[in-house]
Amino acid sequence: MLSKEELLLIAYFIVVILLLTAFVIVFFVVYQKRKNKLLKEQFAAKQYFEQEIASSRIEMQEQTLKNVGWELHDNIGQLLSVANMQLNIFSKNLPEAEKTSALEIKQILAHSLREVRSLSKSLNNQVIGYAGLVASVENELARFQRMGVIETRLEVSGEKQVVLQQHSLVLFRILQEFFSNVMKHAKASELNVQLIFDSEEIKIKACDNGKGFDPNSVSKNSGLFNMKSRAELIHADFKLESSLGVGTCLYLNYKISVNE
Repeated sequence: MLSKEELLLIAYFIVVILLLTAFVIVFFVVYQKRKNKLLKEQFAAKQYFEQEIASSRIEMQEQTLKNVGWELHDNIGQLLSVANMQLNIFSKNLPEAEKTSALEIKQILAHSLREVRSLSKSLNNQVIGYAGLVASVENELARFQRMGVIETRLEVSGEKQVVLQQHSLVLFRILQEFFSNVMKHAKASELNVQLIFDSEEIKIKACDNGKGFDPNSVSKNSGLFNMKSRAELIHADFKLESSLGVGTCLYLNYKISVNE
């Protein structure tokens, strides 16, 4: 039978082992918490850095588009206006047989002037911010329709909601990028856009009936990633679906309550 001293010694060792075990467990838990916190901070810092880079890049793009819009409106537009006025003066002294040709040239100049002004509106962020999302999309689709390159249709439903001007601009730029890709690559004959408003969100759907593509084959430098990075800046859900020979659809879900 163990003596009292031996029992106390055994109890002492058991207590020491339990304390050491508890210390190791506490140390491990604290270490894991600090490690997880550090990883979260690193991830948040990386996300913030990438967001700032994307924001800066988009700001530079917007400034470039704004400058081009001004140049089109103030310089090219002005030159076309002057040419039109000079043609009016010149045509007064033309024989009747040649006035028909002069009238055709006048019509071409007038059409070119309308298109230049319409294009300048779609590039200038101040004009887009003032006009709003719906009017800007209408202007862009109407421009494609006048060009005769594609049949367009816009459906707007629900009560229009107030959206931050900068966010409205970002949504329009995403759509504009999609439209540009349709014009360049899709070989589509139809482009349909839906804008659905409710009190909490704006749902946007844009589809073409073009040749489609394989989303897995898209390079990281394409417009797809530019659209996606813009959507992330305003916390909008972004999805692009495409099938070869079927067409491509863009889906945007912008939550108004999240961005207020």
